[in-house]
Amino acid sequence: MFKGLGQMGDMAKMLKSAQEMQQKVVDLQEQFESMTVEGRSGAGLVTATANGKGDLTALNIDPSIFNPEEKEVVEDLILAAIKDAQIKAKEMNQAEMGKLTEGLGLPADFKMPF
Repeated sequence: MFKGLGQMGDMAKMLKSAQEMQQKVVDLQEQFESMTVEGRSGAGLVTATANGKGDLTALNIDPSIFNPEEKEVVEDLILAAIKDAQIKAKEMNQAEMGKLTEGLGLPADFKMPF
């Protein structure tokens, strides 16, 4: 008579787990705002700092590279440092999300829909 209730209980448990996971993802995304990574180029002459979401938060340029004749080199170093910081932020983001999904038995490269 109540044979189907077992499946409903499992479904409720899965729904609760999904809601908890979604909250953990939201919390982690908020934490990314305060996490930082540094990208460097030119042997550290240019350092770009980004948050865990990849947004640039600081840029430090060694004054020794300010030679008007090498403007393009300086611009390239700045871009390289920014890209390096953004790549590191993305890698950190993926690693942290991977830790979150690890306990669910999901593949390491699983993309969360939220």
